[in-house]
Amino acid sequence: MRKNFNSHPWSYPQPVLMIASYDENDVPNLMNAAWGGISAVNHIAICVDKGHKTTANILKRGAFTVSMADEAHVTECDYVGIVSGDKVPDKFAKAGFHAVKSEFVDAPVVEELPMCLECKMVSYDSETEILVGEIVNICADEAVLTGGKIDPAKLRPITFDPVNNHYLALGAPVGNAFKDGLALK
Repeated sequence: MRKNFNSHPWSYPQPVLMIASYDENDVPNLMNAAWGGISAVNHIAICVDKGHKTTANILKRGAFTVSMADEAHVTECDYVGIVSGDKVPDKFAKAGFHAVKSEFVDAPVVEELPMCLECKMVSYDSETEILVGEIVNICADEAVLTGGKIDPAKLRPITFDPVNNHYLALGAPVGNAFKDGLALK
């Protein structure tokens, strides 16, 4: 038997996306967003409220970065999701983060978060509050690479549990994509 819960924004896993932008004075800003994901081969779509400072920054600058929150920075990543950049203008620094200008877009890369998508804004729909970005580059710290590829066991990204309001660590591999299913052919 199943239990019905009506409509909620629940899915598993929900990545914890850290969206970084510069304001008009080149001050970096960072927010935490869980409602987003890859929407095409080189696009990411994220639901971002039009009232956020990050949204205003992206609309002005036309660019943003998306870093994966990780286990090592749970507290800092949660903090920038709780505090508004309009009320705490230096929240990026208060979280202990350092910005490095992206080589590809007009947005900051968070030095402490080891994986980052560098994006140009494609569109923002103020009615649905969906931000779409073209991923022009992905960079990763060499510390999270194995054999030249991003290693999730080293990256240690977290996901958001929207039902219980927890951050969860990703687990061990349980299968091989595009391979295991061939056994049923």
